[in-house]
Amino acid sequence: MGLFNFFKKQVATVIEWQPQAPGLLVWKYPAVTGEIKNASKLIIAPGQGCVLVYEGKITDVIDTEGVYNIRTDNHPFITSLLKVAQLFEGEHKMGLYFYRKAEVVNQGWGTSSPIKYMDDYYKIPIQLSAFGNFSYRLNDAGRFFTEYVGSQDSYSTEAFREAIQARIQQVLTSCFAEEKMPYTKIDAEIARLSTTMRDRLVSDFETFGLVLRDFRIEGNSFDEETQARIGKIADITANSHAASEGGLSYVELEKLRALRDAAKNEGGLAGAGVGLGAGMSLGKVFSNSIDEVTQPAVGFDPMEQLRKLKLLLDENIITQEEFEQKKKDYLNKL
Repeated sequence: MGLFNFFKKQVATVIEWQPQAPGLLVWKYPAVTGEIKNASKLIIAPGQGCVLVYEGKITDVIDTEGVYNIRTDNHPFITSLLKVAQLFEGEHKMGLYFYRKAEVVNQGWGTSSPIKYMDDYYKIPIQLSAFGNFSYRLNDAGRFFTEYVGSQDSYSTEAFREAIQARIQQVLTSCFAEEKMPYTKIDAEIARLSTTMRDRLVSDFETFGLVLRDFRIEGNSFDEETQARIGKIADITANSHAASEGGLSYVELEKLRALRDAAKNEGGLAGAGVGLGAGMSLGKVFSNSIDEVTQPAVGFDPMEQLRKLKLLLDENIITQEEFEQKKKDYLNKL
């Protein structure tokens, strides 16, 4: 069949992807035999490419934008299209699939279940969720079509996001397990972790025929159990700091707190964790313990002793009157 006879019934039609749906990576041109044979032009817009499939196999790929005259152009893709069209026997044997070359940006991801690892500094189990976004570009249309699109008439960015989501979580879990990062440093290390994740995911995207352009971790949140553990650590840290500022150790402050609480209720003595001699009253133990931590040493620093007294006053371990009396005693010894 000569070209003149092939196009003698031609009508002035074009093959193009317009408007291009932003949520699609691949779109099949909805044509039957006559429409393709009678088309006069193939238009590949900026950021697009086109795959020619015949009998389930990729015959050619065009990845350069432009207007191609199907009647006269000698571009290899057009030549392949003409040959396939002449052999065409049914609308399901041949297809033209446009694909998106432009970068796909701001694709959100998030963990579907908590990531678990052991905090190496605080020695507590951590469970957290994370989220972010990534950007990519279709680089190998042949591989992507063969491995993932197959016989589908279209393939969406959402479908790919769901396909890569599990891999993102797997790599993220592995990354945190290796880092064993203290929960206090996660936010400060987000940028570095994002770079590490991007480097590790490059090969996974290449498997799809895609190039990973950007990957970001935007934020994270802890589960309730982890928040409770963090809360306890924060309380202990604050108490330890307060004790240190007041000239006491954390153990000394906790002992006095326990005695204070137990003194309010004689039945709470066992909970104070204090061993008493036979006949020794709780009040006496409490008083002796206060004297132990407030007794000035030789060459004592008055300011340090006053800070210690102020801490005990703030904790309701001593009364205002006791504070004033002991302060007076310190000053008299100067």
